[in-house]
Amino acid sequence: MNDAAAPRPKGPPVFLDYDQAALDAAYDQAAYEPNIDQMRKRWASNSARTRARIGEPLRRAYGPAGIEGLDIFRAPRADAPIFVFIHGGAWRAGTASQYSAPAEMFVRAGAHFVVPDFSWVQDAPERSLLPIADQIRRAIAWTHANAASFGGDPDRLYLGGHSSGAHMAAVAVTTDWAGEFGLPPDLIKGGMVSSGMYDLAPVRLSHRSSYVNFTDATVAALSPMRHLHHLRAKLIVSYGTYETPEFQRQARDFAAAARDAGKQVDLLVGENFAHMETPETLCNPYGLLGAAVLEMMGLAPG
Repeated sequence: MNDAAAPRPKGPPVFLDYDQAALDAAYDQAAYEPNIDQMRKRWASNSARTRARIGEPLRRAYGPAGIEGLDIFRAPRADAPIFVFIHGGAWRAGTASQYSAPAEMFVRAGAHFVVPDFSWVQDAPERSLLPIADQIRRAIAWTHANAASFGGDPDRLYLGGHSSGAHMAAVAVTTDWAGEFGLPPDLIKGGMVSSGMYDLAPVRLSHRSSYVNFTDATVAALSPMRHLHHLRAKLIVSYGTYETPEFQRQARDFAAAARDAGKQVDLLVGENFAHMETPETLCNPYGLLGAAVLEMMGLAPG
């Protein structure tokens, strides 16, 4: 008797050659990384260990809402560059305190490490991503305006993010900072986006629409692929080879589009890394992301 499960009948295509079940899986990390809950807990425990070694961060408000605060881990010298990290969590989970782990690498290399908190989409008006993007942009603008208050150099502000945080970081680096905020168009000097989504049209067709209200306006405004003309920063785009096929494709297509638009972009492939494993290399000055970001910032390992 053959106990092998019969192959699932393929349904009609929804996007490219994906049927609905395959597209849903392609935007569901748990379908490709079965230990993802362990990895999330490891991020939290590693972050707690980092804070125990280097101390608790400064906490500053960037807006009036209770969630609108930043964790600031300060480098020992004044006028140091700043790296702002946007955490992931599918837009519906995660806090700044869970993503302290890279702080030690940056601080020891001579950079401030800043992690903003922001609303989860289920708590946002009409389950929209637009208010979250606004919060992140305001957090970055606050960091630039108030850099001197914590010893930072506003002219050396860098940005990174992972997963849904990479999506929002890509939104930020493709923002019209001069037109929308009256700030320098090259406010962000360099960006790193790891394992993100850069075109929301296929994401809208996936199971993620069950908790995000993807309107036409949202997809148009928050698809960084459509706003590359505003990109001023050098960009690092990365993904792991054990990620879902859509997260791999999105990274490749975004990097290719940026390169075709004449932008300075490096595509880093994490061989044999899964979704939640790649950003751990940001904690290591010799890791895939850590080494690349320090080089981008002109810093040596501490």
